[in-house]
Amino acid sequence: MNQRKKYLRFTRSGFVNILLLFFFLGVALSPFAGTCAGDRSAGVFAENENPLGKSKAIEGAMVLQQALREIYREVNPAVVRIETEQIVQMPLHPFFNDPVFRRFFGIPEGGAKQKRTGLGSGFVISKDGYIVTNHHVVGGVDKITVKFVNGREATARLVGSDKASDIALLKVDKYKDLKTVYFGDSDKIEVGDIAIAIGNPFGLSSTFTMGVISSKGQDVNSADGIPRIQTDAPINPGNSGGPLLNLRGEVIGINQMIYSQTGGSIGIGFAIPINHALQVIEKLKTGKQVKPGYVGISILPEPSEEILQALGIPANRKGLLVREVIVPSPAYKAGIRANDYIVEIDGKQADSFSVLKSTVMAKGPGKEVKIKVFREGEYKTFTVIIGEAPEE
Repeated sequence: MNQRKKYLRFTRSGFVNILLLFFFLGVALSPFAGTCAGDRSAGVFAENENPLGKSKAIEGAMVLQQALREIYREVNPAVVRIETEQIVQMPLHPFFNDPVFRRFFGIPEGGAKQKRTGLGSGFVISKDGYIVTNHHVVGGVDKITVKFVNGREATARLVGSDKASDIALLKVDKYKDLKTVYFGDSDKIEVGDIAIAIGNPFGLSSTFTMGVISSKGQDVNSADGIPRIQTDAPINPGNSGGPLLNLRGEVIGINQMIYSQTGGSIGIGFAIPINHALQVIEKLKTGKQVKPGYVGISILPEPSEEILQALGIPANRKGLLVREVIVPSPAYKAGIRANDYIVEIDGKQADSFSVLKSTVMAKGPGKEVKIKVFREGEYKTFTVIIGEAPEE
């Protein structure tokens, strides 16, 4: 009997020992053993070295990646989230518009009021709190709240706003130590340059997107006449008013609008050139009204070859054919007449109407613009004093 008990004890302890042996062997041979031990050089990982880690091309690409990281870290603190509130009067249904009915049920005249909220982006241009955004982000609202990436926020006041250029200037008085952006030169950009947008699309804060400059002078019939920068860097609702940057992290444009049939980005976005924007911002900061320029010239679009030959215009000479000159406009006073063929505007080739329009609008009333024309076989240059555009 005692011998049987001893045999049972031996059998049980031997069975446990065998189980423990198999367990430890399984752990040692497991492909996850290296992971458990924290040693990636052992086991399967020893044969999984990435050959791209030694690629010179990859090393070069990593330099660009590091540059993008540095741009984001440097510029993002100067990009802000702008939230707006506006109280709007909701129209009454005709059924409820009867005075007796309204009085009986206590319905206010004109309908109920409703709060409407909006969202956009902006960027800080001075340590003491001047912030740039789009007019359409803050125009006509009752309250503007600016939120910074470090968690601070403040109510902003509207210093000035220009509907034609779609530029607005805000001021936050609460802080005096704000991080600011750096300005680039929008005249020096080229198609194919890397373009970066930082903003708050669809309310997603501090979003970084990248593309290229698709075109540097798109005439999109803007009210101010200034051609826009086109980019395929993804821009969506909420990006409006945020900066478009070059590869040096400098602001070259203010993101304004997109072309889309869906409401989202399809790779066609437009930004206001910063060189033009700074002129508007300076006027808004000093309290001056931004007045559009005017010369009083009507241009004939795409004149036929027969018309150009009849006027003696040299073949393949790019220019703008004056269809009409308003009397008495600045252009008329300077001596420009119908059928003059404009070839240069301030030394720039007049290959599109946007060249004339953008030059006049950028300079504004009171400034001079030199217009070179071809008339009756010879070239003449006229100095036009830009006037103020009539209200109509």
